[in-house]
Amino acid sequence: MYAIIETGGKQYRVLPGDILRVEKLKAEEGNEITFKALWSASGDDAKPASAQNPTATVVAEVLRHVRGPKIIVFKKRIKKAYEKTTGHRQELTEIRIKDIQLS
Repeated sequence: MYAIIETGGKQYRVLPGDILRVEKLKAEEGNEITFKALWSASGDDAKPASAQNPTATVVAEVLRHVRGPKIIVFKKRIKKAYEKTTGHRQELTEIRIKDIQLS
C-alpha cells in the first residue's frame, strides 16, 4: 500500500517505514503528525482523494530537525563588474511514515 501526500508545497510518494526529509514542520521531536492523502493505492485498487472525501490518512513520527546541504548562489552580470555570492541552508524535518489508514 502506498499514498501520495503534500507538505511544504511538494508531493511525496510514501510507503510505511519510509524516512523522508521535508520542509520544516512545527512539531516536537517524537510527536506524531497526520497528513491527508491526495492518492492512495492498495494492490490493484487506486483511488484519488477529493477535497470533501479523503480516502486515507498517513501517520508519521518526527525524528529530528536538520539543516540541508549548503547551496551556493552566484550572480554575475558580464561587462558590468558585478559579482555576488551568497549561500543558503534549508531547514528540514526528518519524518518516518508509521502507517497508512484507509477511511
